[in-house]
Amino acid sequence: MTVSSGANSVERRSFLSGLAPLEAVLFDVDGTLCDSDPLHYFTFREMLQEINFNGGVPITEKFFSEKLSGKHNEDMALVLFPNDIEGGMKFLADKEAMFRRLAPERLKAVNGLYKMKKWVEDRGLKRAAVTNAPRENAELIISILGLADFFEALIIGNDCEHPKPHPDPYLKALEAVKVSKDHTFVFEDSVTGIRAGVAAGLQVVGLTTGNPEHAMMEANPAFLIKDYNDPKLWAALEELDDNEKAGKADSLSKMNARVAAGLPVVGYSGWLQEMQSMCRWKQSLTVL
Repeated sequence: MTVSSGANSVERRSFLSGLAPLEAVLFDVDGTLCDSDPLHYFTFREMLQEINFNGGVPITEKFFSEKLSGKHNEDMALVLFPNDIEGGMKFLADKEAMFRRLAPERLKAVNGLYKMKKWVEDRGLKRAAVTNAPRENAELIISILGLADFFEALIIGNDCEHPKPHPDPYLKALEAVKVSKDHTFVFEDSVTGIRAGVAAGLQVVGLTTGNPEHAMMEANPAFLIKDYNDPKLWAALEELDDNEKAGKADSLSKMNARVAAGLPVVGYSGWLQEMQSMCRWKQSLTVL
């Protein structure tokens, strides 16, 4: 699967640089932390065949990608069993149980995930997982990947007024980790998830782990990557780092000018402490 490139892609990657100073990174779970779509497809295909869905003809990957991937269980029940939602929800509960039984042996982290994890940790950024998956699934995946201590919050679509593609889960995540949408970006792998992030006013980096590139681009992500090792991602993060350093240097210069003029310095505590460590003044600070 190819990923967008060219001048337009370069221009879109610069969207991340405008987020400096970065405060947080939010992650979807299925398909974003691990490539779980093949296992979801397998469990759907097997269990739907057992009940003679579609006359016993197996569902295709295209059907799964377009109709089921990334969606909330109630929406999937409506797609599969429009005349029996209650029965559809029971089917999906059984399907999710099968997924959880198979997950420990079949799920692996998306390439480069732990490199990205270290980048986030090294910068002391806030982080949350935001998913339409059932809580049991999300907690299991996070545990399998060894990320239980990494995330500060886990937001489940079913716990929000509206799941993805509505913005509610991402808005709830911003509130949970107390950050601004103007200094946060998202990793997502589905059209549903990208739409949710964009609707929340966030920049979204899309992973092409299981969905068609053309459909994902229609949801308007900042840009697409193959995985967390993608050079395009690291070029964008380097530009973001450079922009943040330039902003701090400019702020430091202005602070020193205020101190030299005998004027007070006002700001937020954590940011001011960092600035203080970089400069020569040790006067009392007015902290917001």
